[in-house]
Amino acid sequence: MSKFVEERNDNFFSVRYEIDRVLYSKRSPFQKVEVVQTKGHGRMLLNDDLVMVSERDEFVYHDMIVHPVLLTHPNPRRVLIIGGGDGGTAREVLRHNKVEQCDMVEIDGCVVEACREFLPVTAEALSTPAPRFSLHIDDGVKFIRETKNEYDVVIVDSTDPIGPATPLFGREFYRDVYTHLADDGIVVSQGESPYYNAKTQHTMVQILAELFPIVRYLNFTNLTYPGGLWSFSFASKKWHPLRDFSEERMREANLKFRYYNADIHRAAFALPSFQLDNIGAFLKE
Repeated sequence: MSKFVEERNDNFFSVRYEIDRVLYSKRSPFQKVEVVQTKGHGRMLLNDDLVMVSERDEFVYHDMIVHPVLLTHPNPRRVLIIGGGDGGTAREVLRHNKVEQCDMVEIDGCVVEACREFLPVTAEALSTPAPRFSLHIDDGVKFIRETKNEYDVVIVDSTDPIGPATPLFGREFYRDVYTHLADDGIVVSQGESPYYNAKTQHTMVQILAELFPIVRYLNFTNLTYPGGLWSFSFASKKWHPLRDFSEERMREANLKFRYYNADIHRAAFALPSFQLDNIGAFLKE
């Protein structure tokens, strides 16, 4: 008999993935963490039965949460990642030679443990010591409130706004992020589905619009996320993701991408009308 893992969403639909075996399963102080070997998507990480990454499509998410912001900011020397326990965001950040220091704060050490062992390509930055990279197993909300550091870019690579990630979608958290961003700093955050999480996007964009002079959203498609269409928020003190994006800077970086490119960068910020109806009043140029 076939075995499946199933992700349920909003109690009205679910997605099932056929699996060969469970590779890792542990209940941490925060959530259930599992890595499974699937039939069609390679190895897959689930937190509390929600799909976080799969080997087949993780590059899409990690390309789009990192490269649009690091190729908009002209000098992203200091980067903070909050969350991102699978390591893919750190991997992509560290491909940029301009980054002198990357701090990553992940609340759940079990996620890091599981990904180091069973998703080594995604988690390579977590397993290979690098002088530019520091990993902290800590509460990101507490870290950003108490740190004395200033960052050029903050990347909030969080799970959905349930459990330990809930405060990462709150007003106080973004006030602390704003305080610890440089005068030309940018924050990019996991922004949920424009279809199924419209209310969350509406709340988030209002919070960002209270603080930042430039607020945009960008979309991308992911195989394993509900509905396929997913968003990141982009909030900046100075740099605009279209006006200040530089193809020359992209050429100088000399990076090979699997999903991202210059045309994708520009197109990602063109939002569908139903999403603009929901959040467009709070987008700021």
